[in-house]
Amino acid sequence: MDSSGNGYLNEPLIDHAEGQLFLTEAFKIIVEEVLCKGTDVKQKVCEWREPEELAQLLDLELKATGESQDRLLQRVQDVAKYSIKTSHPRFLNQQFGGVDYHALAGRFLTEALNTNLFTYEVAPVFVLLEMEVLKSLRQLVGWTQGDGIFCPGGSASNMYAMNLARYRLFPEVKSQGLYGLPRLTVFTSSQSHYSVKKGAAFLGIGIDNVIVVKVDDGGCMIPEDLDEKIKLSKSQGAVPFLVSCTSGTTVQGAFDPLDRIADVCEKHKIWMHVDAAWGGSVLFSKQHRHLMKGVDRANSVAWNPHKMLLAGLQCSAFLLQDTTNLLKRCHSANATYLFQQDKFYDVNLDCGDKTVQCSRKVDCLKLWLMWKAIGSSGMAQRVDKAFIHARYLEEQMKKREGFHLVCKPEFVNICFWFIPPSMRGKEQNADYQDRLGKVAPAIKERMMKQGTMMVGYQPLADKVNFFRLVVLSPQVSTKDMDFFLDEIERLGNDL
Repeated sequence: MDSSGNGYLNEPLIDHAEGQLFLTEAFKIIVEEVLCKGTDVKQKVCEWREPEELAQLLDLELKATGESQDRLLQRVQDVAKYSIKTSHPRFLNQQFGGVDYHALAGRFLTEALNTNLFTYEVAPVFVLLEMEVLKSLRQLVGWTQGDGIFCPGGSASNMYAMNLARYRLFPEVKSQGLYGLPRLTVFTSSQSHYSVKKGAAFLGIGIDNVIVVKVDDGGCMIPEDLDEKIKLSKSQGAVPFLVSCTSGTTVQGAFDPLDRIADVCEKHKIWMHVDAAWGGSVLFSKQHRHLMKGVDRANSVAWNPHKMLLAGLQCSAFLLQDTTNLLKRCHSANATYLFQQDKFYDVNLDCGDKTVQCSRKVDCLKLWLMWKAIGSSGMAQRVDKAFIHARYLEEQMKKREGFHLVCKPEFVNICFWFIPPSMRGKEQNADYQDRLGKVAPAIKERMMKQGTMMVGYQPLADKVNFFRLVVLSPQVSTKDMDFFLDEIERLGNDL
């Protein structure tokens, strides 16, 4: 005991030997359950349980006393067993999935090192890594200079663009707030990501000041309508300050015509942001990068390598063409306990004041390690392969009765209705659309409870519920595509 009667000062609270043994055994479970079984097409994508049953199976209650190592390892086993296997080739539900083992090694390493990416002194390796990765991404956009930062998701990147665009026009907003600012307006397509409206609400701009621009049948923004709406906004006394384009919309996978939009933005002197969170990876591909022609004319770009490139959640880059240190000027607070200006190294390497965060995870290593492993050519192959599988699936659907494409896919989003035999030829019936809208939810429930695969559905504008299959993992094969079609038929033919 010490003088206070407390023996804890001389006794370590953590037994490193025991902890390392637990970690070794836990890793064995992770490798077996998540990386072996979780990528095996013979295994289920999910072991579905209703919430009450799942809560009981997991024994969620946190107690005053700890549990034995054996019990804890069982908890690890249960978490792995009942979680969705997003690395499974038949997980086609979201715009992420699959596994890259080099990136995963990077994720393990950053978790083990447990550092914070805000100063060179605490994260020297990762400060340099982030700078290099951001530079390489900017070069793919077409910029020889610029800035950037890794953000906690594409939504945050879109909000950064909005904040910077406003600050560039009205730098006094940083110190004085919204008082005295004119009404500001943002322009984006009707199919853009919901984070544009969320960002407007979060930053005090207001959702009502997000002006929705019309799209064509493919879901692409119409530049002529953008131009008209900007002129109308100006005539009403507002100040248009940001156009948020989309390269790869969430549902249809549409690419806005960036070159034509850039003409409009230059005409009106408005910040042009490109939300390429989903579609940005086409820039690696010589065959498909034309989809983003004109991106080099943008002021900023959001890009999520954790999607099509399989870098792993989260890996979201916000890229800037700016060379005036706008990121830091807009966001810095100059905390003297962290960003001292009299350090013994170049303080420009302290990147933490560029962000609205303090603590920031290391998201660059997984991408850097994967890029090192397969090179830019390997990245391009992944993108090209996803397109090949998407086109294969599109052609196979045309050969099967009951599959009806919502639109011709431009990207790797395949949107379609499945029409059960009981509904075929009855398109003129008064209740047809209502019945069709119930098909996808019914099939989704069946596939989830049986655990065979996962694919999402949604309505869009006046279109009732349809499936949206996202093809991105290089581990997917044409056999998986055929299985998908067979399974949709099996699950829906009796509806």
